Amino acid sequence: MIRQATPADAQAIAAIWNHVIRDTAQTFTTAEKDAQALAVQIIDQPCFVAEAAGAVVGFVIYGQFRSGPGYAHTVEHSIHVAQGARGAGLGRALMVVAETHARAAGMHSMIAGVAGENGGGAGFHAALGYREIARLPEVGWKFGRWHDLVLMQKML
Repeated sequence: MIRQATPADAQAIAAIWNHVIRDTAQTFTTAEKDAQALAVQIIDQPCFVAEAAGAVVGFVIYGQFRSGPGYAHTVEHSIHVAQGARGAGLGRALMVVAETHARAAGMHSMIAGVAGENGGGAGFHAALGYREIARLPEVGWKFGRWHDLVLMQKML
């Protein structure tokens, strides 16, 4: 089941996101997410969760791509599905809901920032109609090495 996130989901979202932050190069940040700060972010930004057996097992959140009025119609998203829940179509379902919501809110395009070594993430987005628009070499530093960032875009 996909539904709008509430502040009560912040702890579960933080647990999923923090695993990705700690253990993967899918995101270049090393600062873990704080559940209290996420609860505020969930109020301020569109966020949707996937539930299975009553537990939050994935989420997607989006916000303005860059600050300033000229970027008001372009958004960037973050999506993560817990390891044990992958492969069941929840990521795709989350993206459909987020894209539909963004389109209804007047957004023109959605950006995905995918780590260069995350072929699965790039393939996932490509299957949803995103196309690579830029590759930024060695802009991320994590785990003692440089990482490329691939920007992918979908016109809504």
